[in-house]
Amino acid sequence: MVEHGDIRVVHRGGSKINFREPVITHDSRYLLCASGECVKVFSTSTEECIHDLRGHTGLVTGVLLKPSNHLQVYSCSADGTVRLWDYTDGILIKTLVIGYPVYSICASATHEGVVFIVTPTLSDKRSDLFQLVAVDLPQSGDQLVEARELSAVLSDVSSNPAAIVFGRGGEYIASAKGLHLEVYFFKKQKSYRFSLKEDNKKGGKNTFTCVACHPKDDCIATGHEDGKIRLWRNFNHKKEYTYSTLHWHHSAVSSLCFTPEGTNLLSGGMESVLVQWRYNQEAERDFLPRLGSAITHITVSPDGALFCTSHSDNKITIIQSCVKVSAVIQGLVKGESVRTDLMVDPRSKSLVLNGKPGHLQFYSLQRDKLLYNLDIVQQEYIHESGLEQFEVVAASFDASGSWLATVEERKQRDAELELNLKLWAFDEQTQSFVLNTTISAPHEARITATCFCQASDSQTTMLVSTSKDGHFKAWQLAAPAPTEDEGPSWSCDFVGAYHGLVPECCCFSADGSLLAVSFQEVVTVWSPASWELLTTLSQPPKAVRSEDKHALQYPTHSPGLGVQPRYLLLNPCMHFDKDTMFVFKPSEPRPVFSQKAVCSGKVTRAVFAPRDELLESCEESSQWLNHSQLYFLTPYMDLMTFTTKAEEDRLMASSKQLVIDDTVAMTPFYLLLGKHRQQEDPDPLSGPSAERRPLPRGSGAIRELLQTPAHVLPSTTFLCSMFVESLLISVSNSREETKPAEEEMESEKEEEDSEGEMESGTRRQEEASLGGQGGPGLTKAQLRELRRVKKLDHSWFTGLLQS
Repeated sequence: MVEHGDIRVVHRGGSKINFREPVITHDSRYLLCASGECVKVFSTSTEECIHDLRGHTGLVTGVLLKPSNHLQVYSCSADGTVRLWDYTDGILIKTLVIGYPVYSICASATHEGVVFIVTPTLSDKRSDLFQLVAVDLPQSGDQLVEARELSAVLSDVSSNPAAIVFGRGGEYIASAKGLHLEVYFFKKQKSYRFSLKEDNKKGGKNTFTCVACHPKDDCIATGHEDGKIRLWRNFNHKKEYTYSTLHWHHSAVSSLCFTPEGTNLLSGGMESVLVQWRYNQEAERDFLPRLGSAITHITVSPDGALFCTSHSDNKITIIQSCVKVSAVIQGLVKGESVRTDLMVDPRSKSLVLNGKPGHLQFYSLQRDKLLYNLDIVQQEYIHESGLEQFEVVAASFDASGSWLATVEERKQRDAELELNLKLWAFDEQTQSFVLNTTISAPHEARITATCFCQASDSQTTMLVSTSKDGHFKAWQLAAPAPTEDEGPSWSCDFVGAYHGLVPECCCFSADGSLLAVSFQEVVTVWSPASWELLTTLSQPPKAVRSEDKHALQYPTHSPGLGVQPRYLLLNPCMHFDKDTMFVFKPSEPRPVFSQKAVCSGKVTRAVFAPRDELLESCEESSQWLNHSQLYFLTPYMDLMTFTTKAEEDRLMASSKQLVIDDTVAMTPFYLLLGKHRQQEDPDPLSGPSAERRPLPRGSGAIRELLQTPAHVLPSTTFLCSMFVESLLISVSNSREETKPAEEEMESEKEEEDSEGEMESGTRRQEEASLGGQGGPGLTKAQLRELRRVKKLDHSWFTGLLQS
């Protein structure tokens, strides 16, 4: 977190959840994974994030369940610390200071009080040399302790956690790097090293990629770059070792994992297929195909009920025993590059960018969760290296979010560039975009920019596209002919050019009366009403390049505010060194805000998102954040944003309103109806100054009945009698309750005696007014009941009508 006066840089989500292998808890209820500088705890049933374990100041590089306590978890980080957490409550228990960056962590129940970590070789400053170190955990009660007892176990190991694993209950540890496999036996304190040739006779690559050890037998499974799996045996004798080869994957094996009983071996790779091999019957195998993208990690729950696969598109898939997919946890998808730039959907206020191949992703900035993927290309993606397929390279929204324009292209080696311009209309029923018009080959060369007319009072809907073919085209939504049954569609309204120059950028004015198109160093201004060239602006020799559309951005505002853009953001990746950002007013040469070291690495993309509520900042340096909030993307896929002190104070005030009594369960039902119920309760005892009412007599018995584990409960007959007795009302309470009833009966008797003295004429008048003329007469009991009802207080009904 970076502080700069009244403004701070904070993390808002979007981090990788596939960076390291996730873990599943022993009860299979939770899934934990490293995500940026925190550990996320997800529910395996609801897919929701339960906790964010925050405390590390560097990238989290590993997550490990504590072998001796199933409710605690270790996390290691590049900040040089190992932290112990209670993941159910999200509490940090202890911080172990190592002093050097930690790249992975492992442990076993056999080695109690010791964890094994991978750190850089202390005697060598080269970053590609690492060692496996045993760390004795101090028995100190302090929350922050320093690790003093470190002992090297293996030197020259891989920093990849998939290449180091314990075998046979912690008797030995296997490590693979390059073309070498090393097995270290703890009792013998001796290691055996096995090497392979770089290429086999058939040209396959033997480089190790991952390792897995059988939980009960002396068998080590290794994955290789050529897609082969080797099962090593007799490796405790260097000269007598043997291995058998399995081959199904056509590319590198990325992950291997044995089931807890060792009956099956799971493997995955580029094919997006989870392969299940039968141990000692490897000819029999099962497949779970079409998991969406390449598999990077495979995890099995300790009870073997759930499988878990991490994927290259920042996704985690939870599988029920290799039968069917039960849940999908999807993070922010970042492809090879953000071709579409960052956009904000005017309707859902979600972040939009290209994600998985051929799709646009809509990502909630508030919930840090993927809302949905929109299939733009609408073609099956084939996972084959070197195969050119359609990609989404540009997209833009109109002001209301009713229309979406996308550009997709494919460039094959011996063929011309294929282009498609698609217009999508928002469907209110499905709450998604539906394809309206597809324009094949809208230009003869690559499209450089697209822009909608953002004027809210415009009579027509217009889109402009620019291309390297030297032309810009205006596309207009035309109403259908009376004889046609189809809806409105898009067609070309104008084609423009300027002296054979290449247009790079285009933009409408706020009211839609002007269109600016840049042709290298010349900016031309056109009238969309008559398509007349009004004027040109030139400042040679500097050209307005297509890259500058990412470097210059105006903050967007919600249409109801009626505020024109007043600030300009310059992306540091385009114009400044490293990670410095400047914010300008277009009318002033000096920046109103500047910030160095906004993140680790360069800012890749940035976008302004409109606020739902305006901020009222007094500091001049932070007023540029009153209307819009700036989000930017780091190389690690972290979504960062700027926050002001005023905004934090408002969030703190709102969070205090949600604080309720500790003795009341904060359920969604209570949050919805609890406050309304308190307002309607006329009993003064329910006020804040009143004492809490005593619980019913049977509450203790009921609580004991519901909270006691089933295997220690007494017989059902005993429970039934105890439960019935808890519901009985005590004699004292019943006597106290009969007193008001007796008093009410006496008052009714007095009223009945007084009624006998009333004149019969008055009774007939009441009967006429209550029963109506010509209606049946009312008995004495009915009249008495009506008088009692009339005396009741009906003010509560008025309160309901007003609410």
